[in-house]
Amino acid sequence: MTTENIIGADKVMDVRELDCSVKHPLIVKTFIELPAGEHFILVNGHNPLGIKNQFEAQWPGTLGWAYLAQGPEEFRVKITKLKPLGAPAVPVATSCREH
Repeated sequence: MTTENIIGADKVMDVRELDCSVKHPLIVKTFIELPAGEHFILVNGHNPLGIKNQFEAQWPGTLGWAYLAQGPEEFRVKITKLKPLGAPAVPVATSCREH
């Protein structure tokens, strides 16, 4: 699986098989590059609350977060960029260690 084509036409980003060192920066990059008003569906093997908290701290008021499935083995979250991002309110964390 390459990271360049991880999101298909269905807007699903399945990161369950990725190493954390790749997964976290990829999710951050995807959100940063996502056009305002657009979304993707994150599929993860655990609840990705750490990334939600990070986005809310860095870019307050820009995140739409809706669970489509809540475990126990698969979490699906519709992540929507509600408006363009400004400068992050806190430094951008790019590793899974911070979540």
